[in-house]
Order: sequence, then structure tokens, then C-alpha cells
Amino acid sequence: MTATQPGRRSGTGPPVDLPSIVALADFEAPARQRMDPAAFDYLAGGSWDEVTLGEASEAWRRYRFIPRVLRGVRSVDLRGDFLGHRSTLPIAIAPMAAQALGHPGAEVEMARGAAAAGIPICLSTSASTSLEDVAVGAPAAARFFQLYLVGDLGSSRSLVERAEAAGYAAIVLTVDLPVLGYRDRDRRSGFALPHMPMVDGATAAADRDRYGGLDRQREIGLDWATVDLVRSWTSLPVLLKGILSPADARQAAEAGVDGIGVSTHGARQLDRVLATAEALPPIVEAVEGRCAVWVDGGIRRGLDVIVALALGADAVLIGRPFYWALAAGGAAGVERAAAILREELEIGLTLLGAASVADLDRELVVRP
Repeated sequence: MTATQPGRRSGTGPPVDLPSIVALADFEAPARQRMDPAAFDYLAGGSWDEVTLGEASEAWRRYRFIPRVLRGVRSVDLRGDFLGHRSTLPIAIAPMAAQALGHPGAEVEMARGAAAAGIPICLSTSASTSLEDVAVGAPAAARFFQLYLVGDLGSSRSLVERAEAAGYAAIVLTVDLPVLGYRDRDRRSGFALPHMPMVDGATAAADRDRYGGLDRQREIGLDWATVDLVRSWTSLPVLLKGILSPADARQAAEAGVDGIGVSTHGARQLDRVLATAEALPPIVEAVEGRCAVWVDGGIRRGLDVIVALALGADAVLIGRPFYWALAAGGAAGVERAAAILREELEIGLTLLGAASVADLDRELVVRP
């Protein structure tokens, strides 16, 4: 598929019996059936040999639980907190590009499903839908805005100001994409991202490549001074997404950022980096509670969420499974995915002897 050859229309395929879906992984097969093959590979793939992609989920599964008993747990409080914004779960939907490739309703449909489930959504700069249209189409959804510095800094500042005006609750600045990782799958298929209103509006037509110029951020020379500049543009909280080094996490906390996102960018940037399950504990130790710590990458079960929270994460972002759910069933699919996670979390916390997500701590998990 290329920018001039649109491929199979999204959302086509046999109806999906959503009640029969019992695990997040079950959404992958119907999503594959309903998406153009090159678009599905773009979503599913990683960079280089996909070593980090393969290790992402396994790293969470290496941890073992040490449950407590006789704790008198009669009910479980699963509510999460995102910089003061309460949600029904400690989970948000991670930013993901071009959701029209999965469903014609795109990010609006994803946001409606998130709103029905009571969880936040993080909208990507490379979305198929403008940030204003998502706000209007899903006004009940709690929304954060993920920022790429595309075009010139004036264009990026305009996106930040538009997000604040449209009621987004935080700016999530991606810091791990000066250039794109080497992605074999996209090179083989010839995949190119379709029109992205916010990217294409900030990038001269002559600069548009298969990814809309997203991989030219190194021309800006992103550094800590740039972070300060972005923070000066808004009164909203600013988080830095793409942190794997404890030293970088410590510097972010010392700089006064509101939070960091421990992330490998879906294993789509530098391959052979540490899985987020391994990177998280030393980062939590480095920030010493001075800023929020969010984590994403390879989370496929409610038990993975529990491990992340027990290791010290304040909240968890999940990407591909929600995209698969969107492709499989639109907003109802997204809501079903959240319901599965809710049930897994409730059962898991009860069996651990934890009455709330606040009760999860390092004493409950061990790495053999």
C-alpha cells in the first residue's frame, strides 16, 4: 500500500462476536481480517529484527506474585489517577497514528469507546482526525494530546495552544523520535501514512514523505531547552514520553516536568533496547516521587497492569490491543477491551489481597 494506492477499506470483514472475546489477544485475528495487510503490518511491526518487540510482553510475564491472604477484601477500588484526573481504571489508551486505517470512525470512535469505559485517551499528532473534531465527536472523553515537533516550532506551538483550547488535559511530548527506526515491514510493503490533518497542516507538501515528515525532528535539535520552551507555551501539565534511562528520568524530575512516560515507542524506534518492564523499577527509584511515572509497552493482561503498578508506575498506557479492538468492533470493541481488563484487575487484586490499586507495592512481586 502506498499513499496513492489506498488498499482495502478499513472496517470491512465478517462481524465480530464481541462477547466471545475473552482476552485482549483475541482481538488481533479479527483486526487482521478487517485491515489492509500493509496497514496491519505497520501497526503490528517493530524496528530492525523486532527483538524488543518480541521481549516486550515476555518481560512482564517474568515477574511472579506473592499474594497476601486473610486481608478481608470485600470490594476492590480500581480507580486510577492521571495527574489529578480520576478514571475508572489506572489505564489510558496510548497515542497511535492513523486510526482510520483500522475503522472509518477513527479516533472519534476510539474516544467514544474510551468515554463509555471511563478511561482517558491520548490523541496522537499523527491522528487521522483533528484534535478539535475528536473533542466535538467525543465530548465526554478525557483527553491528553501527544505532541511531535513537526514543521517549525510555530506550528508545534499552535498545536499545543489548540489542544489547551479544546479541553485536552495534558501535553505528552514524545522525545524518542528524532528519526524513525529502521522498519523492515514498511519498506517491504511500501506502506505510507495517509493524510494526517495536524501533521500535513504543519509540514510543507514538498517535505512530506511516507511518514508525513515525522522523522525529521532531529532538524529541530530537540534538547532540554526545547522541553522548557514547550512548557512555556501552555499551562497544562507536560509529560515526556520515551524515557528509558534513569539518568534522563532524574533530569526530567529535577527540571520540574509533571511526568514521564517509560516507553520504547511500541518497539518501533531503536531495537534491542531494554523492555519497559525492566526499565521501570530503576526509573521509579530515580525520580523519587517527584513526578508521575506512566509506562507502556507489551501490556496484554490485567496481570501486566498489576505488575506495573506494583513496581511503582502511577498509571499504564495500552496501545495495540485497543487498536485491534477498534478495528474489530469500533467503539463497542474498545469498550469490550476495557471491560476485560476491568474484570482481570478485579480478580487479580482480590487474589493478591489488595483492596485498591494504591495497595499494590513491591512486596507483592518478585523477579525470580
